[in-house]
Amino acid sequence: MLTNQTTAQWRERDAAHHWHPQSDMKEVNAHGSRIITRAEGVYIHDSDGNKILDGMAGLWCVMVGYGRKEIGAAVARQMDELPYYNLFFQCSHPPATQLAEKIASLTPPGMNKIFFTGSGSESNDTALRLVRTYWAVQGKPEKTIVIGRRNGYHGSTLAGVTLGGMKAMHEQGGPLVPDITHIDQPYWYDEGGDLSPEEFGLKAARALEAEIDRVGENRVAAFIAEPIQGAGGVIIPPSTYWPEVKRILKEREILFIADEVICGFGRTGEWWGSTSFDLQPDVLCMAKGLTSGYLPMGAVAVADRVSEVMYEKAGEFTHGYTYSGHPAACAAALANIAILEGEDLVGKAKRDLAPYLKEKWGALADHPLVGDASTFGMLGKLELTPNKKTRARFAKPGRIGGWTRNRSIANGLVMRAVRDSMIISPPLSITKAEIDEMAAKALKTLDELHRHVKETGEI
Repeated sequence: MLTNQTTAQWRERDAAHHWHPQSDMKEVNAHGSRIITRAEGVYIHDSDGNKILDGMAGLWCVMVGYGRKEIGAAVARQMDELPYYNLFFQCSHPPATQLAEKIASLTPPGMNKIFFTGSGSESNDTALRLVRTYWAVQGKPEKTIVIGRRNGYHGSTLAGVTLGGMKAMHEQGGPLVPDITHIDQPYWYDEGGDLSPEEFGLKAARALEAEIDRVGENRVAAFIAEPIQGAGGVIIPPSTYWPEVKRILKEREILFIADEVICGFGRTGEWWGSTSFDLQPDVLCMAKGLTSGYLPMGAVAVADRVSEVMYEKAGEFTHGYTYSGHPAACAAALANIAILEGEDLVGKAKRDLAPYLKEKWGALADHPLVGDASTFGMLGKLELTPNKKTRARFAKPGRIGGWTRNRSIANGLVMRAVRDSMIISPPLSITKAEIDEMAAKALKTLDELHRHVKETGEI
């Protein structure tokens, strides 16, 4: 790759041919792409020589940090030995077999079958087809409805978009997949009103019960949800939410799909968000942290009570991908998991880093424009508000968030803006000194925002 190009040259070439994902290309090209050239540890570097602390671990995924040569070496060895072969037609290969064994050893008890995909979107697509087939082979083909949550995110494929509940995504590329409905999210800060978080958590959970009754339990195949909504804005449910959802699902003949694409592999301080909230999924979807983003890969773990029915009654499950269990991706995943286990990154996150992050990030709640500064494990958010008492939002949603994101990057910290919420999910390899740096840069950005709001009068 050419390395002697200027930022202006890279931007010109990028604008000429590259259509970015999830982007307004007119806006991107008007400002010019941010050209990231290299990365190491928790830092990325751009083509202008700026060193930026990546508070988002890429897209939630670089658990072990950048530049882990062990992963590259494992991939190179595998590429030399078996660069590719498919898993169709009764074929397998050692990397896929080893990785399936390893994942099964890490998932919640009773989940011993692993289906490989190429991404989180593909994992959730697989889950949709799986649960509908599961009921059909038992003589209940009418059980096709899957209930999701508004503002949930389950990918960008047509099925993933439909399972998710993001309005802007639903407005493009329709019609959507039928028999998918949505209930309200457990977002107390924005939607709790005068209810306590505990009261609101029960109300949000019971919306699931009401929706099941509305459409008919005999029609509902599954409920799909992230343990913590990530792309929706790091929405940490009140303590009463998941126990009530568990009660409802236990009383009904309905499967539970846990979307662990963001929460899995240590993000919540446990290997799985399901463990953090004592959930018992029938289907568990994963990606991102599986390889720390070093190569694209996803997987679906299936509870024995589901896989046994499928194995016995479904015959051929007519589903799969060219790159399911790609040998090089499997090698990357195995090397990544070896680092997570060998350095006890998940345990250290739970015992040491997550409490420290909670303390340092929580202190930002004292800022006059921060209504909430919450963390859960190695996830965090700042709810920006012009009125801390009423939890009001700014008049033009997303404008302040976008301004803050850009200033944060200029100050050397990647924070993501979701409307007017600033969110973080740093690598599990981050140090306490780097958490201090992250909090200090966030505070600097908030102070600049405060001056900006005073100067512009924007509320």
